[in-house]
Amino acid sequence: MHADLSRSTFRPERHYSAVIAQQGRVQLDADANEHTAIQLHHARTLAADLIGPHGGPVDAAGFRIDYVGGKHDIDTLYIHGGRYYVDGILCDADRPAPGIPVPDEDTEDTKDAADSTEQETAAPPAFWTYWDQPDGFRDPEKPGDRLPSPAQTPFVVYLKVWERSVTAAEDPALREVALGAALPDTAARVKVVWQVLPLSLAELAIEEPEPSKDVVRAAFERWARGRAAPSARLAARSERPDHADEDPCLVKPDARYRGPENQLYRVEVHAGGAAKDATFKWSRENGSVVFPVDELDGTWVQLASLGQDDKLDLDVGDLVEFTDTAYASRLEPLPLLRVEELDLPGRRVRLSAEPAPGVGRLPHLHPFLRRWDHHEGPKRKGRTTALKGGAVPVAEGEWLPLEDGVEVYFATGGTYRTGDHWIIPARTATGSVEWPADPARRPLLRAPSGIARHFAPLALVKGEGGAVDLRLGFAPRAGSIPAADEATLAAEEQARRQEQEAEADPSGGRSQTTAAAEAAVEGDE
Repeated sequence: MHADLSRSTFRPERHYSAVIAQQGRVQLDADANEHTAIQLHHARTLAADLIGPHGGPVDAAGFRIDYVGGKHDIDTLYIHGGRYYVDGILCDADRPAPGIPVPDEDTEDTKDAADSTEQETAAPPAFWTYWDQPDGFRDPEKPGDRLPSPAQTPFVVYLKVWERSVTAAEDPALREVALGAALPDTAARVKVVWQVLPLSLAELAIEEPEPSKDVVRAAFERWARGRAAPSARLAARSERPDHADEDPCLVKPDARYRGPENQLYRVEVHAGGAAKDATFKWSRENGSVVFPVDELDGTWVQLASLGQDDKLDLDVGDLVEFTDTAYASRLEPLPLLRVEELDLPGRRVRLSAEPAPGVGRLPHLHPFLRRWDHHEGPKRKGRTTALKGGAVPVAEGEWLPLEDGVEVYFATGGTYRTGDHWIIPARTATGSVEWPADPARRPLLRAPSGIARHFAPLALVKGEGGAVDLRLGFAPRAGSIPAADEATLAAEEQARRQEQEAEADPSGGRSQTTAAAEAAVEGDE
């Protein structure tokens, strides 16, 4: 996630069940974040073990799909409300009801206006559509976003689930205004993103014109398995540069990491695909340096605020990503632009080109600039690698220097996905980076830290009113306690009384009066 972190320490293979705070110790963000991650991992693992890969409660299952074609200018889907779990992650499709505004005062039509407003807002649609789903951001002008025609061939509708970080740059409500504008924001959030998307039968390798539910589910499981597990692998290390001339008062002479401060490097895939087409970008601040945008005028960008200091500010030559909530959710690469000019008093920057069409033009999508810290590609064979779209081309099978002795290595044969990333803590105390290694101190190749993608089939659309439901459901485990019959109750009551009598008479069940009477009878005889 793009957040201002010191490091990320959660590893499920360590089997930790909690984080224990100790008195008189320094409190770190990594400890609190690991505690949250542990609890979330346990809860979702339990839910997935009980429910399965996906499913919803039978009385409140969400994401029922209706295909609507011909009644509107463009075909759409109705996505009905309710809850659904994908790999233990809760997805909520309920559409919140809009608020009712207070009517205007001191007008003759106040009552009529209030009644009209209440009628308009009292009954909101109980479903989302394909085009207005909250995190889908589908564009009718893009041919790739349009729904296939079921008249030509059926298609599958599926649910894609992943998580992304949200800061005050995208959600201003997270900022506590009482702290003042001069102070930075506080904690970030992690948001569950669900998107309802179409998938052709050809992509599932289904040749049958009328496949059964079982055939579609099995084919979808194979398709999802191939997209949920990334094949890209990366290793990191720190190597002392050949010409290290830093001030020994700031950096230890034998340090391999030569940076003057602790950093959390983020290496993120920009354009995905095979290695020959893939690119990456990197940040020494985990990609957390962002600048909310107030206005876009050609290549000039009006910023809502500047950085807190020189380290977290913009400078001429910096590469930035101009994006917004919609494109952050679409996981599509945008060209990285160069800062060409700064107008600090006016909080304006001029970029090397106008941002991509349709990006950052709507204020409610909260456009922002994200700074990346590479300025050119690594030096290879004595010359600097040219950037591609502002990002660094992936080169597999060799160590690529970032800065200050930090190097990364991409394993051969990987397939890269936009948004996948690795984080690398660099520490001045050790003069090195924190990265797992084997006993011979060789860095280990690791899968990306994220983004974890999860998938579930929802429906097979065959036409108007012909959506075959592919969801799974589960019933509540709790039920009525069965009542015992009269004979059982009588036997239980008799046994209870016998136990009470035995406890009251340790002599074996006869009272002293009964024993004396029996002795008197024997004497008379």
